[in-house]
Order: sequence, then C-alpha cells, then structure tokens
Amino acid sequence: MNEIPKQGRFESEAVALPDAHPPVALGRVGVLLLNLGTPDGTSYWPMRRYLKEFLSDDRVIEEPKWKWWPILNLIILTTRPSRKGRDYATIWNNEKNEGPLKTITRSQAEQLAKRLGNDPRIVVDWAMRYASPTTESRILALKEQGCDRILLVPLYPQYAAATTATACDQAFRALMKMRWQPAVRTTPSYHDHPAYIDALARSMRAQLAKLDFEPEKIIATFHGMPQKYFAAGDPYHCFCQKTSRLLRETLGIADDRWLTTFQSRFGNDPWLQPYTDKTIEGLAKSGIKKIALVAPGFSADCLETLEELNGENRHIFESNGGEKFAYLLALNDSPEGMDAIEAVVRRELSGWV
Repeated sequence: MNEIPKQGRFESEAVALPDAHPPVALGRVGVLLLNLGTPDGTSYWPMRRYLKEFLSDDRVIEEPKWKWWPILNLIILTTRPSRKGRDYATIWNNEKNEGPLKTITRSQAEQLAKRLGNDPRIVVDWAMRYASPTTESRILALKEQGCDRILLVPLYPQYAAATTATACDQAFRALMKMRWQPAVRTTPSYHDHPAYIDALARSMRAQLAKLDFEPEKIIATFHGMPQKYFAAGDPYHCFCQKTSRLLRETLGIADDRWLTTFQSRFGNDPWLQPYTDKTIEGLAKSGIKKIALVAPGFSADCLETLEELNGENRHIFESNGGEKFAYLLALNDSPEGMDAIEAVVRRELSGWV
C-alpha cells in the first residue's frame, strides 16, 4: 500500500492509497528564473519561428489582429528574419550554439542553486518566454521533482506588461492544464530593491575604473515601449526613472552628467523618449567626445545590448565626431548580479523555507 509523501519521498502521511497509485513527490519548493529567449539559430527559419512567436504576443504588440496579422506575416516575417539573423550572428555563442541570453540565464540558475544549496528542499530551474526551454516544460519538471510550491522570477527589474506580465501569463497557461497545480508566487518589480541598486553601483564603479578615460556623460538606457502603453497605465516608465535616479544618487554622479534614455523602438508609433540613438548622435554633434552607456533594465546581455548598444550606437557616436565610447556590461552572472537575484529570491521565499 502506497502513502502520500510529506517531504519529497522521505516522510509520509497516514493516507492509504490503492496499490496501483503512482508515487507522488511533494514537499519541495521550485524557483523558476524566466527571461525572454533567443532563437534556436541565426538562419532564416529559426529566426522566423522566434520572431513569429514573439511578435504574435498580444502583450508585445497591442494592435487589432485584423490589422497586425497581414503586417506581421506578409511583410515583417518575410524581410526581418534574415536581417536579424545577421545581427544575432555577431554575438552568437558558437561554442554552445545559442544566444548569450540563454548562456547567461542558465549560468544564473546554476549559481543561484549553489547559493541556495544549503536547503535541499529548493530546486532552481530556468525557462524562456519564447523558444526553448519552454516555461511549461520546466514547470512540469519542477512538479515531477516534488515542487508543490513554485516561485516565478521574471528577470525584469522594471515591471512591464510586455515583459513581466507575459512571462507570468505563460506560466499560468501551463498551470491551467494541470489537475493538481502547485502553489505559485511571482516576484514583484525590484526596480528599487536596495540589493539591486547596490549591485548596479558596484558593477559600474568597477567597470568605470578600468576605462582609460573619464566619461563626460553617462547614459542609463532602458528598453523602450510605445507611449500609448504608458498612457494606458503601464508603470514601466516610472520604474525606469526611479532606478536611474537611485543609481545616480548612489554613485554620487552630478545630475548634469547623467542622462536617462530609451532604446530599441520598433514601428512608426512614438515611443518613450528621449531616444538613445538620437541622444547619442546629438551629444557627438554638440562636441561631447567621451561617453559611457549602462543598461540597468537588462539582467543579462543580449542582442539589444551587445549588438545595438555596443555596435550600432557606438558607430553612431564615432561617426558623428565622438572619440571614446564604452558600454558597461549588464549584471549578468557576475557576483554583483547574483547578489541581487539571491536577495530578491530569498525575500520572496519567506514563509515557504
């Protein structure tokens, strides 16, 4: 006669089950790191599959289906995959045949598991909102390991519907298919968490100290969003501004030396401003010769930082008269970055472990 385990498979409740009942694993706590995702390859079809999934998300593109479907399928997915594939190829991790976002997120999960390893009940895993490994597959894997409680950790410091919310939506879709759901928590925005601000400041100080020049201007650049999303009530812009202010104040940098901008705009609608690329162009043309960029909203370096900021924006600055340009790496899986993730996770696990 089988019994329902209380903690993993080691203790048992006095609940009798039929002999044919399969073993049931219980009593563990899952921590699932969630990030955006990268295509499975840089050629046309992997890029097309990835872009189709990403740009079909109602949270990302808030347009009527009748209007967006022909634009996406007849124009964007015909021309954009090849161009973006070439961009991805410039930053691709050829050793692992994957994008850097996937490499870094995996490492973040592995390092977090080590940091939480003194509690055998905790299982750490990672998943991507788009492409692989899928959120559903990793939730099922955690449940099979006995996780009847799961903490979802979207690795977006500043909440936005198009990032944090869609990552959680995908997890909830997986839960909707389960007869026996695990209990779930989601981490809130950590844009002003002291450990996150401190980690950013320590990382920036170390990287600025290694430069062979002193930047005249430092730009904190965040991923943009259409202004209409902000007007509809998305708090993202406010969270970015607060992160930027707290970081500047922690570093003790004068207000007139610090700028907050928004990058990666897509389409013809007005996005959050000022735009990063236009700001950089304007600084160079005005006689500013030395700048540094930091992207506090990215928990891991990816196409938008390594290719767009350190590639395209560097070219814009230098081709308009700028001389010294530095992109300061994201927190990634650095000790500072892991300190921030660990602090957020430990806070949200309170009462469970």
